[in-house]
Amino acid sequence: MEQFAQGEIKILICTNIVESGLDIQNANTIIIQDVQLFGLAQLYQLRGRVGRADKEAHAHLFYPDKSMLTDQALERLAALEQCRELGQGFQLAERDMGIRGFGTIFGEQQTGDVGNIGVDFFFEMLFESLSKVDEHRVISVPYQSVQIDLNINPHLPSDYINYLENPMEIINDAEKAAETDIWSLMQFTENLRRQYGKEPSSMEILLKKLYVRRMAADIGITRIYASGKMVGMETNMSKMVFKLMTDSMSSETHRNSLVFDGNEIKAELLLELPRAQLLNWIFQCIAELHACLPALIKY
Repeated sequence: MEQFAQGEIKILICTNIVESGLDIQNANTIIIQDVQLFGLAQLYQLRGRVGRADKEAHAHLFYPDKSMLTDQALERLAALEQCRELGQGFQLAERDMGIRGFGTIFGEQQTGDVGNIGVDFFFEMLFESLSKVDEHRVISVPYQSVQIDLNINPHLPSDYINYLENPMEIINDAEKAAETDIWSLMQFTENLRRQYGKEPSSMEILLKKLYVRRMAADIGITRIYASGKMVGMETNMSKMVFKLMTDSMSSETHRNSLVFDGNEIKAELLLELPRAQLLNWIFQCIAELHACLPALIKY
């Protein structure tokens, strides 16, 4: 792998293990055999392994005669062909959900066929039903009103600043994307990485602060602060919403560390973390809470 990344080896033959986030900027062509066996998300990740620098990239997808493919396989190929421009990851994810179905949101069984009624009508029905349950409401707050008091202000390295075409404009665009919604911020991050490759740690910290602030606004958290080993999050959510969210968290560590106290969510850490690690812990915790939004009604 090191030889291939450095250009000493020109061709790498491998399984789809390379979909897992490899960033090899020398690679500009990928050939994928039997694409009908892969999921849409897998193909999107595999296609994204090339074109990660300033070299024109090509992705060649091979499959048997179309008469041998299932309807879903044909839909996946059509979606890939249509969503080929930069920043279309979210549109592709929507197509993937439409093809596979959402599943039963409130239960463990993951089956269903939203395609029969359409995504928009499905959400209209879902939100109409959930809006009748008052205690399940999540009241979002304006993005600009969220305070992140963590005393962490990263400085971008000079070589990365010089590498960016217009660093101040890029940072302003990141802030605007975060202020819009989480999907705009995700698209911005995806475009940034496609154009400039993986960001340095200081830029990653800056982006994580934007993600934390955006997700906090969505779930009604107005302030996040830290004091020693304690992390506090001031919020307008009800105790019922807090319980629903924490019960849905996949990380037992995060779930067990959170306590609802009046208008605050508090967490007592085992030790006082360095600021960058603390931000990462908060990012992971907020992301898990934010992932519960589809099961609640957002205002």
